[in-house]
Amino acid sequence: MSSTLQTSTSVGLSVSQLVIKYGDVTAVDHVSFTAQPGRITVILGPNGAGKTSTIEACEGFLAPTSGSIQVLGLDPFLQRKQLNRLMGIMLQDGGIYPSARVGELVQQYCALYGNGVDANALVARVGLRNVATTTYRRLSGGEKQRLSLALALAAHPEIIFLDEPTSGIDVNGRDLVRSIIRELRDGGCCVIVATHELDEAERIADDVLVFHRGNVVASGTLHELRSGREEIRFRSNSLIDVHSLSTTLGFMVEQTRQHEFTIAGTCDSRVIVQLTDWAKANNVDIGDIGAGSQRLDDVFRRLTAEPAS
Repeated sequence: MSSTLQTSTSVGLSVSQLVIKYGDVTAVDHVSFTAQPGRITVILGPNGAGKTSTIEACEGFLAPTSGSIQVLGLDPFLQRKQLNRLMGIMLQDGGIYPSARVGELVQQYCALYGNGVDANALVARVGLRNVATTTYRRLSGGEKQRLSLALALAAHPEIIFLDEPTSGIDVNGRDLVRSIIRELRDGGCCVIVATHELDEAERIADDVLVFHRGNVVASGTLHELRSGREEIRFRSNSLIDVHSLSTTLGFMVEQTRQHEFTIAGTCDSRVIVQLTDWAKANNVDIGDIGAGSQRLDDVFRRLTAEPAS
């Protein structure tokens, strides 16, 4: 499913000072970013952050209030017809007719785009060969997701927008989808992925954009977003006084989720020794101790935390 770029632009997607308003509500407030061919750019953000409006504008479904968007060097709203054969779009709700059969639908899309994609090979690539004659209404949720991906791939796209591409798909299916996404990237396609699944983002992202309250609050490579924020992680089933432990260690201790804790700002082995000594002295069980850069979900929580009321 790889793609060979045919356009002259070296930037897959360029957004400059984008503003999108709905009446008096500003959904996107002067947002600027770029996404490069041959890279996977993951867009993250809580509900209402402005990412969906931004993506819809980049796909040409929504006219910006102000600012500019260039997709493969073209305006997606004003030059949508020129982009149609170059751009793949995977929607969560594809609006597919319930009686449509998988194989026939993929064949129609491949013929419509006319970019030489083999429909039978595409059905097999997304793992739907066994349901090729099945109607859309009889597919499982995961199979519907795979079909939506196949329809986006029918364009042999130079840029592709994927909305929650692994949602509702089982473990093996997720591995397959990730493999296809990496093939697209390695073939030079500009891959844009919107997801709420931070673990998924951490597995596939080259670059990350974090939206919050209509703005891009962080952007960079996955490594850049995680670097400089070292932490020690551990698990415990005991009731831990994090304030007391923070005082003992000299670093902030936080319970991030049930039975999971972090010590922020250090990876020092001496702190780990202090932690184990404290646990032994206080009859506290700890385990699964690890150290390294912050996980993406911790970075995301920090960037999108709402102020205490």
